[in-house]
Amino acid sequence: MQQVFTKAMARNIFLGGAGFFLVIYLALTYDTWQRIPIRDHADRITPAVARGKYLFDTNDCMGCHTVNGEGAYFAPELGNVYKRRGPDFIKAWILSQPTGVAGRRQMPNFHFTNDQIDDLVAYMQWLSNIDTNNWPPNIQG
Repeated sequence: MQQVFTKAMARNIFLGGAGFFLVIYLALTYDTWQRIPIRDHADRITPAVARGKYLFDTNDCMGCHTVNGEGAYFAPELGNVYKRRGPDFIKAWILSQPTGVAGRRQMPNFHFTNDQIDDLVAYMQWLSNIDTNNWPPNIQG
């Protein structure tokens, strides 16, 4: 057995390892891209969902809330709020803001119409059906 570790041996180990992990990376990337259409349910985007997403973005809801763990951590997670609370609670909550409870964070009243609130609820329902691999790990976000 050779006792000297040469530059050629080090290069071969590096190139072999780099090649091996590149193949693993490409295989996992391919697998991920194959699963995206199955998991994102983009085919279920209705005009109401699109309008709700537009309202969500133009009113900067992610400035306070998170969606599937992304966004600000000031207010509750909205990716699963439809499953946690239901459509009636969401509508009532949006309409009753701000609550005026002292010492609590207050959501502003955006003066949405009933149709706009229905669109937001449709968007929240669509969000709740995304397969997120159980992320965020706790139900409250």
